[in-house]
Amino acid sequence: MQINKSIIQLLIGLQCSLLWIGCQTYQPPKGFDLIKNHLPNLTVELGYATNQNFMGRPVAGYEAPKEILTIECLKALEHVQTELEAMGLGLKLYDGYRPQKAVNDFMHWATLSGDTLNKKDYYPHISKDSLFAAGYIAERSGHSRGSTVDVTLIYLNGNLKNQTLDMGGSWDFFGPRSWRDFEQLNNIQKNNRNLLAAVMQKHGFKPYSKEWWHFTLANEPFPNTYFDF
Repeated sequence: MQINKSIIQLLIGLQCSLLWIGCQTYQPPKGFDLIKNHLPNLTVELGYATNQNFMGRPVAGYEAPKEILTIECLKALEHVQTELEAMGLGLKLYDGYRPQKAVNDFMHWATLSGDTLNKKDYYPHISKDSLFAAGYIAERSGHSRGSTVDVTLIYLNGNLKNQTLDMGGSWDFFGPRSWRDFEQLNNIQKNNRNLLAAVMQKHGFKPYSKEWWHFTLANEPFPNTYFDF
């Protein structure tokens, strides 16, 4: 039996419309919210949704990422952003909520000894099988609790608008250069790292000693829950 082409086209159109409506009405889980609802001007650059990360490919769980965080984390970031804007600066977010399936993908990748596509850019001085012991990859990530962020500073105005400040190292680089107390930096780089840490800590975030970009809300609402939505 032949089906009228107009009916097929109508059904396809209806399906596409439903998909579009579903995307527009996405509701985050209870206790979470979309970043854009609180920080519409925040620059977001999710490295794990691209090839620009230590794995060299999009990470599981980031195929169609929802840019969300816990509401408490978003409120704290609003205060950070407000203070920075008075200095002509802002935040760039590299990663926020990370589903557990992404962490599992990291763990699986770590077992593939031959998969070292981006080694020279992200972990040139450490063997892949040492990344867990060195504290760069873990079976559980604070990001999966929804109140941990990877951030840096950007300029908001002038010729340098949207450019990142010089932090003396790149996001997700596995090595001593990423440590907060790394000494082989010039004064500008040290000052920029100190500024980022000072403003984040002032508004309730705790830094991580091995990653200058990594901060967790001290009073996070889900301290023992690792989500996978």
